[in-house]
Amino acid sequence: MTSGRSRTTPLRTRPKGSHVTAQHLGAGPGTTDWWRQAVVYQVYPRSFADSDGDGIGDLPGVTSRLGHLAGLGVDAVWLSPFYPSELADGGYDVADYRDVDPRLGTLDDFDALVAEAHRLGLKVMVDIVPNHSSDQHVWFREALRAAPGSAARERYVFREGRGEHGEQPPTDWVSCFGGPAWTRLPDGWWYLHLFAPQQPDFNWDNPEVREDFRTTLRFWSDRGVDGFRVDVAHGLAKDLAAPLRDLGTVESYQPEDLPEDGSHPFWDRDEVHDIFRDWRRVFNAYDPPRIAVAEAWVRNSRRTAYATPQELGQAFNFDFLKASLHAEELRSSIDTALADARAAGATATWVLSNHDVIRHASRHGLPDGCGEETWLLTDGQKPPLDREFGLRRALAATLLMLALPGSGYLYQGEELGLPEVADLAREDLQDPVWTRSGGRLKGRDGCRVPLPWQRGGSSYGFGSGGSWLPQPTGWGELSVAAQQGVPGTPLELYRTALRLRRRLVADEALEWVGDARTAADGVLHFRRTGGWTCVTNLSDEPRPLPPGELLVSSAPVTGAQLPPWTTAWVRTPAG
Repeated sequence: MTSGRSRTTPLRTRPKGSHVTAQHLGAGPGTTDWWRQAVVYQVYPRSFADSDGDGIGDLPGVTSRLGHLAGLGVDAVWLSPFYPSELADGGYDVADYRDVDPRLGTLDDFDALVAEAHRLGLKVMVDIVPNHSSDQHVWFREALRAAPGSAARERYVFREGRGEHGEQPPTDWVSCFGGPAWTRLPDGWWYLHLFAPQQPDFNWDNPEVREDFRTTLRFWSDRGVDGFRVDVAHGLAKDLAAPLRDLGTVESYQPEDLPEDGSHPFWDRDEVHDIFRDWRRVFNAYDPPRIAVAEAWVRNSRRTAYATPQELGQAFNFDFLKASLHAEELRSSIDTALADARAAGATATWVLSNHDVIRHASRHGLPDGCGEETWLLTDGQKPPLDREFGLRRALAATLLMLALPGSGYLYQGEELGLPEVADLAREDLQDPVWTRSGGRLKGRDGCRVPLPWQRGGSSYGFGSGGSWLPQPTGWGELSVAAQQGVPGTPLELYRTALRLRRRLVADEALEWVGDARTAADGVLHFRRTGGWTCVTNLSDEPRPLPPGELLVSSAPVTGAQLPPWTTAWVRTPAG
């Protein structure tokens, strides 16, 4: 969906057979399945690096810092939305799917970013947001001008209200951001938005919607994009047959609450897979085929369908992110994820932080069972955060994650051990969750505070003119410059682990050492092909360290004991 604006020279479309090649990307052997055990680094562009001093991160800023990512040792960069947007939801309200927000750059800047990433051996993934557009999108503006029942309105979900004068919403559905999922127009009709009112939902039964998204996928693939992260992948297909079904008033849902038969009115319906099978045909027209990963908050048993080779290829495993650091729970989560990935013909995905959750360096410094939202609403005061303990546990979890078969997804700044900024003032909050929930939920701004690159300056090296969200005092002591080359820092641990991972990972096999009793003692221990093991001590007592050469550990190790809350990779003796 494009407005027709052009701020760049036309791009020549490459037919099949002349797309960007593996040799050009510099990826070497196995390029087609590069994603199976890749480490992907998520960039939230507005908070990564600011090239022009306006306080907002931009694409030239990302390009200028790609060397940091290549030096870190990741395989790919995933860009959160950089499209034109009114920022009603941090860029996930897209006004034009085939352009760049002028505050973040131009299409020429995007092309330069992709070229530099590929020169450095990095793949590029971009966010695609197919469930809803911005209310500023040309299609929705046309729909508002059009009459009820018109072709323009059929691209979205419009319905008459209930009640004598249509004054009540068509259903009792609620928005994920709080409040009703319907907004009434002056003509009396209502439109559906499962998120903010500025994010009207598309009608995916409409052929125009399907065709235009195919065009969008080709547009970015032709520009060299290697893959896509699919936002709200489980929400596209909806049961819009009259009469629409009420659900009973519920303010939120958990994946396990969804029906197993795909019969929910709008979440995880079976028909959504027809859409992604269609997308796979688009992806497979490229050499190498494009890859995608689904953000699908669904039951484990239903996640595998999104990840099959016939559909997107991968799906995020949020169970691992949500799991407490209890060895038995984590082992069960790992086993389930690996089994599900095998069933899908995919690989597992692992993630601990992203742009939607409290950073794991803080999350794991809170008491188990603590209400994280309560902690945020007290500006991080109650209960008190044990930052040192949280970082120790977070690094142990990260080193465990990077040893697992499959793809690891890192969120910008976690390599610096950044904490959640929990004490942002109410007047600085920009996440619609804050206002839509009536102040009951503080929102996600705390994990989106711009990164510190230098010890000082107006924004600690983020840019020359401050930052769009306030950075904490002392942020510079966590910066790249402060940690560069300093043994024992999170940055150097990530660099060491990622360098080793590239050398050690041979296949996707994992063999547990020990039985359930081992996990009951707080230990997770597994072998990987090539003669190395990962052992994690998730307890408050030292545990025996396996014999062999210590390759890396998340905390200092001396002697034959693995300290509490520590992960180590060990090369085991031959024979």
